[in-house]
Amino acid sequence: MTIFIASLFLPKTVYFNLPDAPPSIGRGQRKLALPKPGKKPARPVLDTRPSLFQPHPANTPPSTPSDDEGAISDSPFVNEDGVRIHASDDMEFRATDAGSPQWGRQTYQPQPRVSTPPHASVFEQSHTFEKAKELGRQGIYQPRTTRSDSHDRVFANANWRVVNAEQGNGGLRSAADAAARDGYDGEYTWVGTLGMPTDALDGTQQRDDIHDRLATEYNMLTVFCSDKDFDGHYLHFCKQILWPVFHYQIPDNPKSKAFEDHSWKFYVNVNQVFADKIVKNWKRGDTIWVHDYHLLLVPGMVRKKIPDAKIGLFLHVAFPSSEVFRCLAVRKELLEGMLGANMIGFQIHEYTRHFLQTCSRILGVEATTEGIQLEDRLVNVTNHAIGIDPIELDAHREDAEVKKWVDIMKDRYKDKKIIVARDKLDHVRGVRQKLLSYELFLNKNPSWRDKVVLIQVALSTTEKSDLDAAVSDIVTRVNSSWASLAYQPVLYLKQDIPYHQYLALLTIADALMITSQREGMNLTSHEFIHCQDGKSTDRKHGSLILSEFTGTSSLFGGKELSVNPWSYRQCSDAIKQALEMSDEEKSRRWTSLHDIVRQHTGGRWFTEFLQQLDRAYDEQHSHDQTSVPRLNLNTLGQKYSQSEKRLFLLDLEGTLIPYGPMNEIIPINPQRALGVLGDLCEDTRNTIYVMSGRTPQELERLFRLVPNLGLIAENGCFIRQAGQSSWTDLADREKVASFKDSVKTILQYYLERTPGSEIEERSCSLIFHYKNAEDFERAQRQASDWTGHINESCEEQRVHATQLENCVIAEPIDWTKENAAAKVYQAQLTEKGSPDFLMVVGDGREDEKVFKWANSLNRDGSVKDAVTVSLGNRNTEAKATLTQGVSGVLVTLQKLAGLS
Repeated sequence: MTIFIASLFLPKTVYFNLPDAPPSIGRGQRKLALPKPGKKPARPVLDTRPSLFQPHPANTPPSTPSDDEGAISDSPFVNEDGVRIHASDDMEFRATDAGSPQWGRQTYQPQPRVSTPPHASVFEQSHTFEKAKELGRQGIYQPRTTRSDSHDRVFANANWRVVNAEQGNGGLRSAADAAARDGYDGEYTWVGTLGMPTDALDGTQQRDDIHDRLATEYNMLTVFCSDKDFDGHYLHFCKQILWPVFHYQIPDNPKSKAFEDHSWKFYVNVNQVFADKIVKNWKRGDTIWVHDYHLLLVPGMVRKKIPDAKIGLFLHVAFPSSEVFRCLAVRKELLEGMLGANMIGFQIHEYTRHFLQTCSRILGVEATTEGIQLEDRLVNVTNHAIGIDPIELDAHREDAEVKKWVDIMKDRYKDKKIIVARDKLDHVRGVRQKLLSYELFLNKNPSWRDKVVLIQVALSTTEKSDLDAAVSDIVTRVNSSWASLAYQPVLYLKQDIPYHQYLALLTIADALMITSQREGMNLTSHEFIHCQDGKSTDRKHGSLILSEFTGTSSLFGGKELSVNPWSYRQCSDAIKQALEMSDEEKSRRWTSLHDIVRQHTGGRWFTEFLQQLDRAYDEQHSHDQTSVPRLNLNTLGQKYSQSEKRLFLLDLEGTLIPYGPMNEIIPINPQRALGVLGDLCEDTRNTIYVMSGRTPQELERLFRLVPNLGLIAENGCFIRQAGQSSWTDLADREKVASFKDSVKTILQYYLERTPGSEIEERSCSLIFHYKNAEDFERAQRQASDWTGHINESCEEQRVHATQLENCVIAEPIDWTKENAAAKVYQAQLTEKGSPDFLMVVGDGREDEKVFKWANSLNRDGSVKDAVTVSLGNRNTEAKATLTQGVSGVLVTLQKLAGLS
């Protein structure tokens, strides 16, 4: 069986060997040498970026580069993952005498055929033209008139070769490789784009050959979409709409609803191409694993074509709270696309909780601890943090270049403490906050002014913003205040650096500082912890200063120096603490952090997620309505006749009687049900209990004519044992009163704003009825908000709100039908011994836990015959179904009574 790993970029791409090289080459671009015949290095070549650490005289720091010095050309295909993706196995870069590689890779790939920016009506007129000029300078938009047919013909006939892609999800690729090395024997196929414009290859043999070679030799299915679709999908919707929102930055003008509507169709188009590619190659038994926010619609699209497919989705970025996510105009479409998966994974519990609350409030679906309960199936929601591959990292650390640069930087900064930082230069990463905090630290601690250096590596982005200028101003101000001929407090590198220099920095650093305003799993911190083991240098066990708003902070659990990036004083104090921390405390913190890093590796994450997906799918499939057989009355009659001690647990509404309004005491047509129950109770071998959400008083009035009938009221809060007249209160009254006060305050707020609604108070629950609301449609739309508000505000009080038909009910979590059923079973054991026949019949979601409990008694042998029957059309824990509804239940029970 095959596992399809769908990610926006494939691990491989294609470089074309052009017949003529450009005569002149600009600064900072890389020159690609053709692979040497027969040569394939054992590991990727490490030096893939221009170097800014050229040898300098002793004690003289390198200078901060200018804006364009050594800059890497912006591209819509740059890597955005925290883990470095190294150079290709089958290519190498050739440097000039000065040490700066030349000729960028885009020279070896086609130019995009994106003809124009979004239409001028979407933006302000002047802004549109300025944006178009800027994007044109960056090479993102290329007017068709500037392209010649010869460009396409060159690439249609040029020789090409497959190389490792530099862009994409490095953490995912590393995890897949680590899992395979560690013994995971599953066969997986990558699905993704080449990460380059492909319109020039349309209709050519080149395109077919590329697709076939990647499929046969590398198990990679290439997704070809138009340059226009990819540009609108990635640069516009993903980077300017989804990325900010997922990191708590609400898009504003011009990234408004109009702009979102414009780019949304491109997002849909690219997702549909991915889904079609998967559907075309899928076979029964295959697994589909979709990754990240670029492809959120793919699970739902595949589910429509393949209802039985096993689909997993993992989100590598943060997931915002419902208040932020609901700002998206296409919020429902995105959530519904995600819910096409069988299991959705997030990095940490916080993101899982946000997703559950968002689905509850926006879609009005039931969110449980296990996941999202849809009408026909359950979508499991889990969290499992990704990690690094320590074995591969250790292999790179043994490289001679890494050791050389460790020695160079140890000598250069032998009398200095080094704080290292590597971030993308955008508003999410908090580079500005970091530099201001460092400036405050130097102001407050003059004794450290010539003893510490902050090395800030800032990766450029395709978006030019005021942040760039603000950061440069801070760097200039700090350096002009305290720099000297032999000392520079900030080394600001506005570009990425070679991988071996990156590893050397992590090895010799005294502290790593990460001040992201929001971020998923920052794997740079994992790499730093692993590189601080002291194997390569006497500098070891450096301190980690980490923003509390990263997913990694939740994983590390306070063993790091956790900071709020908006609190400059706290960040400044953390720098001081990191530099002055005792060796014993450093060692203690590092040991705890290193244990966490070793436990949460990429390979383990990869394997465990797929295993968990398999279990979730098998369990869901076994509960699917089409997989659950209909109740066999002949077999049921035989089990009933052969038993001597029988226990029945029967739901009331929707099972014994039709549904009626929750606030009506007398239900609809109960007489037939009362007669059947009376007949069953006449047999002394039978013990009958009716379960309901109604109050004890209501049930007493309804069943006053049925002797020896046991009752469970308010969904498990009260029990009246069979044959008794008094009720047992299972709930803790103090806790109930506490949560009712909190919930009542919330519901009272909405009651005042929803004329015609009412609050029904029961002993252990509150019900907000809006059937008679003056504006029923508005109340129905807002019911999910009320439900979410209660669940979020009263979570610690162990209360859960559920949206039902025309009402919202808030009930305690600790007292349920399952708990009451267990009490009844224990009473049966005490009085009559273990029952040899147990029958549970229900139709509601609250009955599912009782089904599961009864099935467990059957499995462990506590009950010889346990029969669980569901009347619903959804997936169920029950082992049998009845399709005739209330009538079918009463007919079945009447036949059993006739056998007594």
